[in-house]
Amino acid sequence: MASSHSSSPVPQGSSSDVFFKKEVDLAKHIRPVQSLPDVCPKEPTGDSNSLCVAPSLVTDQHRWTVYHSKVNLPAALNDPRLAKRESDFFTKTWGLDFVDIEVIPSFYLPQINKEHFTVYQQEISQREKIHERCKNICPPKDTFDRTLLHTHDKSRTDLEQVPKIFMKPDFALDDSLTFNSVLPWSHFNTAGGKGNRDAASSKLLQEKLSHYLDIVEVNIAHQISLRSEAFFHAMTSQHELQDYLKKTSQAVKMLRDKIAQIDKVMCEGSLHILRLALTRNNCVKVYNKLKLMATVHQTQPTVQVLLSTSEFVGALDLIATTQEVLQQELQGIHSFRHLGSQLCELEKLIDKMMIAEFSTYSHSDLNRPLEDDCQILEEERLVSLVFGLLKQRKLNFLEIYSEEMIITAKNIIKQCVINKVSQIEEIDTDVVVKLADQMRMLNFPQWFDLLKDIFSKFTIFLQRVKATLNIIHSVVLSVLDKNQRTRELEEISQQKNAAKDNSLDTEVAYLIHEGMFISDAFSESELTPIAVDTTSQRNASPNSEPCSSDSVSEPECTTDSSSSKEQTSSSATPGGVDIMVNEDMKLTDLELGKLANNIQELLYSASDICHDRAVKFLMSRAKDGFLEKLNSTEFITLSRLMETFILDTEQICGRKSMSLLGTLQSQAHKFVNRFHEERKTKLSLLLDNERWKQADVPAEFQDLVDSIADGKIALPEKKSGATEERKPAEVLIVEGQQYAVVGTVLLLIRIILEYCQCVDNIPSVTTDMLTRLSDLLKYFNSRSCQLVLGAGALQVVGLKTITTKNLALSSRCLQLIVHYIPVIRAHFEARLQPKQYSMLRHFDHITKDYHDHIAEISAKLVAIMDSLFDKLLSKYEVKAPVPSACFRNICKQMTKMHEAIFDLLPEEQTQMLFLRINASYKLHLKKQLSHLNVINDGGPQNGLVTADVAFYTGNLQALKGLKDLDLNMAEIWEQKR
Repeated sequence: MASSHSSSPVPQGSSSDVFFKKEVDLAKHIRPVQSLPDVCPKEPTGDSNSLCVAPSLVTDQHRWTVYHSKVNLPAALNDPRLAKRESDFFTKTWGLDFVDIEVIPSFYLPQINKEHFTVYQQEISQREKIHERCKNICPPKDTFDRTLLHTHDKSRTDLEQVPKIFMKPDFALDDSLTFNSVLPWSHFNTAGGKGNRDAASSKLLQEKLSHYLDIVEVNIAHQISLRSEAFFHAMTSQHELQDYLKKTSQAVKMLRDKIAQIDKVMCEGSLHILRLALTRNNCVKVYNKLKLMATVHQTQPTVQVLLSTSEFVGALDLIATTQEVLQQELQGIHSFRHLGSQLCELEKLIDKMMIAEFSTYSHSDLNRPLEDDCQILEEERLVSLVFGLLKQRKLNFLEIYSEEMIITAKNIIKQCVINKVSQIEEIDTDVVVKLADQMRMLNFPQWFDLLKDIFSKFTIFLQRVKATLNIIHSVVLSVLDKNQRTRELEEISQQKNAAKDNSLDTEVAYLIHEGMFISDAFSESELTPIAVDTTSQRNASPNSEPCSSDSVSEPECTTDSSSSKEQTSSSATPGGVDIMVNEDMKLTDLELGKLANNIQELLYSASDICHDRAVKFLMSRAKDGFLEKLNSTEFITLSRLMETFILDTEQICGRKSMSLLGTLQSQAHKFVNRFHEERKTKLSLLLDNERWKQADVPAEFQDLVDSIADGKIALPEKKSGATEERKPAEVLIVEGQQYAVVGTVLLLIRIILEYCQCVDNIPSVTTDMLTRLSDLLKYFNSRSCQLVLGAGALQVVGLKTITTKNLALSSRCLQLIVHYIPVIRAHFEARLQPKQYSMLRHFDHITKDYHDHIAEISAKLVAIMDSLFDKLLSKYEVKAPVPSACFRNICKQMTKMHEAIFDLLPEEQTQMLFLRINASYKLHLKKQLSHLNVINDGGPQNGLVTADVAFYTGNLQALKGLKDLDLNMAEIWEQKR
């Protein structure tokens, strides 16, 4: 065998040294060996009558053919297709990877690339050129053995004769192309009829292949001869290894004999004791297994006894424990093969029984008399049912309770209506059959008492629902708390066990006879007393034998895995009932948290149900327009009752229900519309019948104004006796000022106070009332303007004319309303939300409109006198007598104007009005004097005019309140140019 890593004295063909350059030079002087014909001859070419390169049967008949081939040992042992050769003993035994190991590149050596040699190549390039030039001139000296070179050249030349196809690693004759290339049978069949020539060609091909084989065998033998020393060294090493193995086998035999003697003397007795201990433990296990089977056999009778007393949780725990025992400790026992399925069916039956029992409990709890003081019915029974349902993941029991709440709410209203109708003798139940029709026959006080009774019953109903749901909620929270504590204990236990396992370092010995580890025997004996403490509680079930102690052991009938699930913790419900929380709960923390939220939502739903039923009750009564016909007092009473019920339910359930509140707001909106329309219609009728004459002020209106001045914006209570003896006053005194008003304005003030009082009674309608009151004030302003300034009263009331007294009275009425607008604004502002303050701008707009109206009335009074001055002064002539008739008429009209407005308007307003009238008088007089060419020259005409003006001035200043009026009559004369 040739070693793949052995060195050979023959130079390798892959070298590019001078050795091969010399070899090339020698090839020129040596005559090349005549090569045999190619194995794969080409297709015939040239003349069609002869074959130029085809084998000849005459010349090649004695050559070697494929039928002369034989297989020798070196050719069979040296498979050229192997990637590596077996070099020595180690590679043969341990594999080819033992020799060639990939060396991991060092991190401390730099990566060498071509750039590192760039400088060196630049420096050596010139020297290399000189060296090549010298080498061509003076060839190098032969320093190697000519014989070796000749042998190598010869072998190389011989190997080159062998076609390259035989040297390919994928050479295989089963490939059709390879086979046709090696054995060109196509040449033998193309010359049909020339059998002798084909035989010669076959013989020539056989000899050629035999020659190739000889060349290869000679080269192989040469290579083996070069490596003979390594071969003999390997054989010697093998003999030495066989001797060493023989000695080792003898030593192992002696050691085994000694170990067998030690085992017999020192270990056999101890092992026998251990085997007896294992046998004893196995017997104890069998005994405990039999006792456990006896206990499991009593499961079904015990479950029946528990179900007869409604102990659903105990029955479920017993079933779960028995199923676990069957799966873990009694698995495969033939006598219990049907018990598991029977327990599953029994568990399904218990589920149905618990749901039916909870439905019965819900019906009994919600439909018992509401006068009963007991809030919770059979609290222990409820706790047991909830625990059982949670254990079985039957979370739809809240839906059952919700449906029962809906039914109960309906029955509460129905029973209240029946009780109320039965007390009214006027209702004939035989004639009016339907309960809703009977209810609609009640008047407001009777119906209000009925509604109050329904609300009180609903309040008690919600309190009971809340108490029951609190019990269920406490059970859920206790289970959730227990789950969290159990998880924390398990994490602590796992940490302790991990620390304990790290500290233990036990030696494990193997018992060959029994086929188990010694440590198992010790661990079972150590765990036996622990099982006694953890499993005693579960097996103490009714109708089962107590597990008695044995003379050799104290284990119970269950394992730690089944007994650990029965650890319990206790807590208490709001009612004081202790809750024993079992760890065997299948619910996760997420499910329990979701269930707790559903319980709270169920309480909200109970409030919504009561509100919805109350809404339906109200709507059934409102079908005939009953609620819209209520007066203000009745509606306010109803509104307060509904608001009180809404607040009570919000306090009980923790959330405000919107259905009844929405209905209240809807009815309040309708009430506001009707309230406003009634007041607006009333005001319209008052204005249409108003004759715009000063009215007497009754004492009750003066008291009303006084109460407003004291800060009480509300209708005062009627006083008996004292008010009737007081006589009406001529004017209304407001904060020391006198207001002459018409009767409509007095009633308008009362209407305004009704709006304000309604806002106090029903705060939810504040914005609507503000809008409606603004509309009412705007209506009074516009309508009074149409009737007085627009002279609409002439057609509506039948007045002959609109006098200055009518105008002054209208202006004073408007001033009174303007006086109270800031008070009304402050009243509404105190009851609005900050985001609603923008609505107060309506009062600013109304104030502006009223001031504009008052200014228009003043302008109208001035315009009346202005037209009078224009008419009289246009006929004025400067002549005797003095005073002239024109000035006498003017003074007479001024006196009438003063008499008409002085008692109505304040003195300040009267003076301002007459100043404006006087300015108009001076303008017209100046115009007339200019027309008459009368100037202030001291002449006769000037004297006459001065006398008339003095008469006018004296009469005007003689009027009451105008004595100190600055008339400035010098302005009637034009300035001299």
